[in-house]
Amino acid sequence: MRLTLHIWRQKSPKDKGRMARYDLDGLNPSMSALEMLDVLNEQLTGKGEEPVEFESDCREGICGTCGFMVSGVAHGPMKGTTVCQLMLRNFRDGEELWLEPWRARAFPVIKDLIVDRSAFDRIIAAGGYITAPTGSPQDANCLPIAKEAADRSMDAAACIGCGACVAACPNASAMLFTGAKITHLGLLPQGQPERDRRALSMVAQHNAEGFGGCTNIGECEAVCPKEIRIESIAHLNRDFLVASVRNRANVKPVATASKYKRDPLHVQG
Repeated sequence: MRLTLHIWRQKSPKDKGRMARYDLDGLNPSMSALEMLDVLNEQLTGKGEEPVEFESDCREGICGTCGFMVSGVAHGPMKGTTVCQLMLRNFRDGEELWLEPWRARAFPVIKDLIVDRSAFDRIIAAGGYITAPTGSPQDANCLPIAKEAADRSMDAAACIGCGACVAACPNASAMLFTGAKITHLGLLPQGQPERDRRALSMVAQHNAEGFGGCTNIGECEAVCPKEIRIESIAHLNRDFLVASVRNRANVKPVATASKYKRDPLHVQG
């Protein structure tokens, strides 16, 4: 199998960056996109050239580190799939692919296809811990949680924090990520004591990191490899509004979605 790759090369955060072309032949259609980059890097290293930097860890679609744009689509064309699960058989022989990093002010490029996603870590840290004692593991049937709430909580908890939602959103919003993190605890009894504080703190941190606001376009849901539903954003908005009313005296005004402009660093494929 033969493919032509156009890959974003950037030596450092301060480097301007450029697209570089590479022609690969003899690829196995059963390879993943990351294995394809491994083959390319072996060839580049053999020539004494700088290999393409990209992130990977589990290669099983559960860690969220491998994400980048494939021909303008976050994680590539296959629904519910991370880049490490994207197989070459899903492309045509001789096809040209454009590989680029996530594009958002809050995700600065470190090198080539790697971006700094520590903004997500700070949003999670802003949510803090739960103080409700959970005790030792119990049989699931002993926990006083309605099945519908448990199912919705587990669906939201499936978020792997890859950043595809930010990359796909025209506003570079992280509301789907933040909504998933707020939802999966907000639906459980253990998450109730800090529910208001969690919503206020995480939304404030989201805005402080420079992410845009949600305008309900839905691209985030379309590219999410874990198929997190956009309803998580509705849950976030409800919790935030309720918490704002209850804590009106202590809440600082935050920008609404309508006040956000498109992120100038965000490039839509």
